[in-house]
Amino acid sequence: MSGARPYATARQGLRTRLADRASLRARSRRLRLFERLLDPRAGETAVDVGCGTAGLATLGTPLAVTGVDRVPRAEYPGERFVQADATDLPFSDGEFDIAYSNSVVEHLPPADRPAFAAELRRAGGRWLVQTPNRAFPIEPHSLLPFVHWLPRGLGRRLWRLGVSGDPYDEVRLLGIRELRALLPDAVIVRERFGPLTKSFVAVGPRERVSRAPARG
Repeated sequence: MSGARPYATARQGLRTRLADRASLRARSRRLRLFERLLDPRAGETAVDVGCGTAGLATLGTPLAVTGVDRVPRAEYPGERFVQADATDLPFSDGEFDIAYSNSVVEHLPPADRPAFAAELRRAGGRWLVQTPNRAFPIEPHSLLPFVHWLPRGLGRRLWRLGVSGDPYDEVRLLGIRELRALLPDAVIVRERFGPLTKSFVAVGPRERVSRAPARG
């Protein structure tokens, strides 16, 4: 499991230190879920759409990972890096065994999300999409309570009190209904924080999702 800090580029303080610890634990659990449901094997290929500076390539999988992002990532640690838009991937149909995207879809304009979902499913034989749950009371980018539930004008004014470097208008969280509409052939797993659903993991297509225990 990578030691890369999820909130390394956010405003630093107690909130980000606590959030880093929680996020790293969540990433470890998500990797085990990924292994159990999609059963990645040595020699298989994966595309990590919206890879950022690390992503799937640092999580200790046996996959040959191609990273994709809209900005250059000169030191990307995977097999290769391709600069491209998530809604128009420069790959052939089924070019990868697995398509993966972690906390990306909520950064896309709602009108672009169907194209993103279609491209992910087109490029990968199996796929996984993770996204935060809009119904969770803490907005995960800003680490502010309830700001994503407020009227847009008020939420925009309060955003500066949070830790996020992302502009307010570039983050719109999804609910379960929107995720199901985007990926109707997915199995959706809830990632929980206590009794609450913190985020969703959609894996598919449904007929290719394994229920076998993770190896090791």
